[in-house]
Amino acid sequence: MRYLQSFNRRLRQLREQGRLSCWDVAEMCGVDEARVISWEATDARQRGYPGVVELLDLCLKTETPLEHLLDLEVQGEGEQLELPGLAFSNSDDLSVALKELEQELKRIQLTDEESELLRRFRRTSTENRRMVFQLLGR
Repeated sequence: MRYLQSFNRRLRQLREQGRLSCWDVAEMCGVDEARVISWEATDARQRGYPGVVELLDLCLKTETPLEHLLDLEVQGEGEQLELPGLAFSNSDDLSVALKELEQELKRIQLTDEESELLRRFRRTSTENRRMVFQLLGR
């Protein structure tokens, strides 16, 4: 996991800057809160790592460039980024694989309306967030 060595610290920083809880991140990524907590574990033996889809969800929904969460400076000249689960397609045809990747990106990309709701939600108080979650039945 050489690309994710400092992910736990970077995620925590992202959360704190965006006033997001672990639960907020879990909702964005479609995982449970315990999983997000494991991503931030300081003890490497207890630390978990997100999959590519979860990373993409997090990046798109927080408007954070992927390179801000990964340790890309370890790459050598001409070296390709390798992450577990990066294969979105079983096809050897590049055009088919790219279409499948495009569909996956469209699936997780926020609409303008969703982006605006998320921006407003992040700026609101903790009490207002709780009220929104109560209204949603969570």
